[in-house]
Amino acid sequence: MSQTIRVVLADDHFFVRDGIKSLLESEKNIVVVGEATDGLEALEVVTATKPDLLIVDIRMPHHTGIEVVEKLRDQNNPVKIIVLSMHESEEYVLKSIKAGADGYLLKGSSKEEFLKALHSVANGGKYFTGDISSILINQLTSTATSSLEPKPSLSEDLTITKREKEILTLLLSGKGNKEIAEALEISKRTAEVHRFNLMKKLKVKNLMELSNKATEYSLI
Repeated sequence: MSQTIRVVLADDHFFVRDGIKSLLESEKNIVVVGEATDGLEALEVVTATKPDLLIVDIRMPHHTGIEVVEKLRDQNNPVKIIVLSMHESEEYVLKSIKAGADGYLLKGSSKEEFLKALHSVANGGKYFTGDISSILINQLTSTATSSLEPKPSLSEDLTITKREKEILTLLLSGKGNKEIAEALEISKRTAEVHRFNLMKKLKVKNLMELSNKATEYSLI
């Protein structure tokens, strides 16, 4: 039996929240445990209910969705977070990733994609809608070709292994731990350990920092 996913919805538009709530609660293993109409209330509701997942609108009064993500990460809150937006904007996507969001989903997404994103993030993965995951790769490519200066290299004690390079490539393509495990035919736990070791070795805290470090040291 699947474990129930406890969700908090934060959006200042009632009809948007109500629509998402109806969609989610039509699923047997998802329950909405709290709702918020602005960023400040979102922080309070998450603290009070301790959900598995927060779905937060990017534009709200009293803290934007991105500011909510930043504040929760500053508090070391382990809640998984999907930022919900009307805009497929590179700027918003990258800011969300840098803040520590686990996913970025467009409000116009289909029911199937919405549920796929929710389950992916709830299970420890990342999900960036449509062509958004390619934004990371595009940024890596444009950054790498924007300068002719030699790239610094990692010291010998920081050299990453072949397996870690495989993990890195999959991470930057938007894959979560479960998808990485399936792609490399290893257990999800093993994928999580490789991911943890890679990020610890490179001294990064999130996907955005990992992307920057990969570019800086020409790791892919």
